[in-house]
Amino acid sequence: MKLFLRVLFCCILCSLFYGIYHKTQIHFVEGERIIGFSVLAGAFLFLPLFLYHRWNGKKLQDYTLSDENLKKMKENMQMHSRFKKEKRTND
Repeated sequence: MKLFLRVLFCCILCSLFYGIYHKTQIHFVEGERIIGFSVLAGAFLFLPLFLYHRWNGKKLQDYTLSDENLKKMKENMQMHSRFKKEKRTND
């Protein structure tokens, strides 16, 4: 999947640059179409596949602010502030 995403990204990027070149040097309307299809492919093909690849196997609960996660964050902040105070008193 990783290799496929890299190849797809390179193809989309190359077609975008080719569209820009085609727009400025050869034919304006065809260049605009190539650029448009490149952007659509990036938005509707590459982006969903990339997001699926990155989020595959991860729990959404780890990234949401639930009561349990807020409690953990408060505990970590308190421990961090205690550590800073202890460090200042030792210096």
